[in-house]
This record gives sequence, structure tokens and C-alpha cells, in this order.
Amino acid sequence: MDIVLLIKAAIMGVVEGLTEFLPISSTGHLILAGALLHFDDAKAKVFDIAIQTGAIFAVILVYWPKIRATLAGLPHERSAQRLTLNVLIAFLPAVVLGLLAGKAIKEHLFTPLVVASTFIVGGFIILWAERRAPRATRIASVDELTAFDALKVGLVQCLAMVPGTSRSGATIIGGMLLGLSRQAATDFSFFLAIPTLIGAGAYSLYKERALLSLADMPLFLTGLVFSFLSAWLCVRWLLRYISTHDFIPFAYYRIAFGLLVLLTAWTGWVQWID
Repeated sequence: MDIVLLIKAAIMGVVEGLTEFLPISSTGHLILAGALLHFDDAKAKVFDIAIQTGAIFAVILVYWPKIRATLAGLPHERSAQRLTLNVLIAFLPAVVLGLLAGKAIKEHLFTPLVVASTFIVGGFIILWAERRAPRATRIASVDELTAFDALKVGLVQCLAMVPGTSRSGATIIGGMLLGLSRQAATDFSFFLAIPTLIGAGAYSLYKERALLSLADMPLFLTGLVFSFLSAWLCVRWLLRYISTHDFIPFAYYRIAFGLLVLLTAWTGWVQWID
């Protein structure tokens, strides 16, 4: 395996891990990084989705005490059963929409204007959400979510199928607008990411299996490892950050990044269309 290719895989893994769970869209950053590294062919696009699994392992590690307690309590604890059911309920809308409209969304919405617009609009939504969040909060913990709350968060997650939206951004900020506290919205976003990203990665690998071979294993393993390590650091940092800070800096970052998308598209520096 080419050492330069492995270095590119490591860099892409770091980008994925650092951006997957922040409300800034990992997809947009991976497209930009891939263009800069000339790592953006058909196999690279499968790679981008597959390495999300590494980031998810980091979430599982950070939240393992809660996950372990939930699994152990499934047979007899109502709270464990309710959390598990809520995650499944929130997961289903993305599965249905992905199977029904995923291809059409990718074909028609993956344009520089859409990517830039969702970055910029998302930034202003974060500013609005933070302004009204203290007044809207009615759910302090993920254990307080109802099935209907979970369904609404799951429907909001579907917005992330539009490139540039950010899955974490949609579920965290959407959750806050629906009445979840910043902590509850972040925790539920992480729990919901486990089936969502593992499912997306497995489906992508199966669907594009003809592009892959055993020779690609070092490339994918490198991406997974670096995605895991950077996501582990990022998740731990984010959980500390939200205890005393809001998401407003990410809003301004999104707006600036949206303008960058427009600039790179206009100059032809980055190919934002598959």
C-alpha cells in the first residue's frame, strides 16, 4: 500500500472524527479535504462513509457506562426500555427516507448552492435556537423523552440528508428547538448516531462492494483508527464545552464555511458535485 495514500487516509480520518459530532457538517469538510488531497474518486466516497464507524466506536466508548446500564436494564427497567425504544423510533425516519429518496437527493441536491445555503442557513438557525433555548427547555435529560419527542428528533435528522446540513447539527439544534436542554439534545444525538452511522456505513460497503478488495483493508483501517481517535477527543471535549458554553461560535463558523464553499465553487477549486 502506498504510504502517501495511507497518510491521506489518516488525514481524512482526523477530519471525519473532528467534524462528525460538531454541528458543522462532516460531509462538507470531507469534500473539501478530499479535493485538497486529490482523494475524491468513487472509492474515496465509500471510504468517507465507512470511516464514520470509527467515530461511532468513540461515542460507544465515551458513553459505555450509560450504554452498559441500559443494556443490562432492558429486561426489567422501564427507563432502559424507553431509551432503547426512543432511539429506534428516531432512527426509523432516516431509514425510510434514505431508502426511498437517498439516490434522488444525492443526484439533485449535491450542488455548491445547496451546500453553501445549508451551511449559512444552518448558522442562522443555531443563532436563533440559542436565543430561544432557555425559554423552550422542558426536557432536561434523555430519560425524560417521550416516544413522540423521539419521533420529532428523528424527523429532524432527515434534514441532514441535504448536504451541508450536519446530522449532529440537525439533531442537537433541532432537539433544542423541540424543547430539549442542550445536554439532553447532545446526548440523544450521540445515542441516535450509533445505529444511524453504523447502518449507513454497512449499507455503503455492501452497495459498493464491487469497488473494494482485500488490498483496500489497510486504507480503511487507517481511516477508521484515526477517525476513532480524533472523535474520542472531540466528543470528550464537546461534552465539557456544552456544560458552560453555547453553540454560537459554530454558527459563525458555518456562515464563514458556507461563503468558502461559494468561493471554491466559483473559482473551480473544489468539485462539489459528484
